[in-house]
Amino acid sequence: MSDNLTELVQDTGKYIEAKTELWKLKVADKTTEVASSIASQVILAVIALLVIISVNTGVALVVGKWLGELYYGFFIVAGFYILLGLIIYANRTVFMKTPFYNAIINKMLK
Repeated sequence: MSDNLTELVQDTGKYIEAKTELWKLKVADKTTEVASSIASQVILAVIALLVIISVNTGVALVVGKWLGELYYGFFIVAGFYILLGLIIYANRTVFMKTPFYNAIINKMLK
């Protein structure tokens, strides 16, 4: 009887160790998945930013040429982005916080 009890205690200890190791591996897997997803998103964002800067410079130059002074085009493009920034800031929960929060939660629960 005491052999069975000793064996049961040992098996319980092994089970707890296995569960702990499984939990650690699951956490590491999810963390790595989320980190790699964020890294790829950052790389895409940097590339998109470079494209946007290039296009905006071109638009500013064209608008400035139409208006007779190149710097007018840059002021108009800057004003557009200030207006866009204010709109996004006023609605930051809808445009930024909720989608980012949901994306991270969905990645972690996947």
